[in-house]
Amino acid sequence: MKTVEGKYIGELRTEATHVKSGTVLVTDAPVDNQGRGEFFSPTDLVATALGSCMVTIMGIAGRTHGFTLEGATWSIIKVMADNPRRIGEIIIELNIPGIFSDKQKIIIDHITKNCPVALSLHSELKQTVTINYPDM
Repeated sequence: MKTVEGKYIGELRTEATHVKSGTVLVTDAPVDNQGRGEFFSPTDLVATALGSCMVTIMGIAGRTHGFTLEGATWSIIKVMADNPRRIGEIIIELNIPGIFSDKQKIIIDHITKNCPVALSLHSELKQTVTINYPDM
C-alpha cells in the first residue's frame, strides 16, 4: 500500500498527500536555493523527521519504562554544507521536564542515537543532540 502520493505544483513547490489520513504537506525551496521559503523545505523535513522520530520513540519507551514526555519540546538547527549541497549537521536541543532516574536518562540518550531516522541518515551527517532536564 502506498504511504505518500506527491506532485510538483510549480514555483519550486511540491504537494505530498499522506494516503491513509489525507493530510497534505506543501514544500518550498529555501530562500538560499531560489525558493521563497514559505513552507518546510525538503531538507527541513529531514531535520524535523529526526526530532519527531526521537521524541516518538522516547514516548514508546516511556510507556514501557514508566516515564512520560508530557511537556517535552525540541528545537532544531539545520546546517547546510556545500560541494555537494546537502545537510551537513542537524543540531537538536531537547527539553524534557520531569524527574528521571539514571536508567531512564540512559534509555533516552540511547534513543537519540538509535531511532529509525537517526539510523537511516548517512554516517557523514553530523547529529548533535543536547538533552536538558529542567525541573517541573
